[in-house]
Amino acid sequence: MTTITATERAAAQAYLRLLESTQAVLTDPSLAPYAGVMLTNPMAEADEALRAAGLAGNEDRLLRLVSTLRAAPVPPPGAAGLAGDRGRRA
Repeated sequence: MTTITATERAAAQAYLRLLESTQAVLTDPSLAPYAGVMLTNPMAEADEALRAAGLAGNEDRLLRLVSTLRAAPVPPPGAAGLAGDRGRRA
């Protein structure tokens, strides 16, 4: 089982948002010319989150975290508040 810190979880989630944004932009041919502009913020967010979590350049660890997040059941909206993160590592 992979232990995930709060900053690692944030980085993996930012990476997933970047992947999903990239897929959405590049899937729509009318948006493809604007990909650079539309993906600037998701890329910056992912870069910052990866640096904050110490994952910049550590693709192996990042991809293991992403895999763990994707495999975990998604809690209903509002259920993942402070009680779910209070000192507990997933």
